[in-house]
Amino acid sequence: MHDGKIDLTGKVAIVTGAGVGLGKAHALALAARGATLCVNDLGEEAENVAEAIRAAGGQAMSAIGSVTDIGFVEQMADDVRRHHGGVDILVNNAGILRDKSFANMSLEDFRLVMEVHVMGSVHCTRAVWNSMRERGYGRIVLTTSSSGLWGNFGQSNYGAAKMALVGFMQSLGIEGAKYDIRVNCLAPTAATRMMEDILPEDQLAELRCEQVSSAVLALVAENAPNRAILCAGAGSFELALIGMTQGIHIADVSDAAEDILERWPELADQVSAILPSQGFEQSRHELAKGGFAFEPST
Repeated sequence: MHDGKIDLTGKVAIVTGAGVGLGKAHALALAARGATLCVNDLGEEAENVAEAIRAAGGQAMSAIGSVTDIGFVEQMADDVRRHHGGVDILVNNAGILRDKSFANMSLEDFRLVMEVHVMGSVHCTRAVWNSMRERGYGRIVLTTSSSGLWGNFGQSNYGAAKMALVGFMQSLGIEGAKYDIRVNCLAPTAATRMMEDILPEDQLAELRCEQVSSAVLALVAENAPNRAILCAGAGSFELALIGMTQGIHIADVSDAAEDILERWPELADQVSAILPSQGFEQSRHELAKGGFAFEPST
């Protein structure tokens, strides 16, 4: 029994790609904890989910359109603010797959995946960002993937998009911190339409969307972390970490390239690995090994 049960009563949330699968589960989970929902998707499934929330006694509206359409996204955010006063939570879930090996992938399919995942998330985040700053509160979830964090065959476009969102999250989390805007990434594993052709039925049965949505609830709570990459699937939860080894220092650049390869095991040793809190820490670490102090002007 938890004393501090997450209560989202009075919070207003937008969930993209919420007509089916993970997005639907996220929307229902948020509504079950009291949040007012804007359910976004491309088709009538969005209104079906909104109706299900209303039928259960919750508050919900639908917004049917593509996150790649900046005009639609801005109108959606404006409509939510007009009806409910503001946006407290944004869950960027909308996505597509266009899997092929890089040798056989068209540039059109590469661009489309980047447009939906990256620019779709940028559009939605941009549409709520300034109002969250003004109100001094916001919780934003971006959906990354193991394909971006560690790679998968045939998913160079999807992996590139999903890792781009990690970089987006890292900087936004820094910029939003003083306004109590917390930005995190979710790396889900769930039985969705995108997974149907990848895993066998018995494994898909263990990957229920509702289990992943528990992670979303944690990432949008009042006491949510900031700049975390939370992995979730099959009832398991892990943090993905981006660190750097202690590495080596080579003063003589004339033979540095050869020394890098010769000393690769030392360079790659993960004992005492570092987890930088921001990008400047790479420069600080590298200069310190050469005996220099790091003194940024900003």
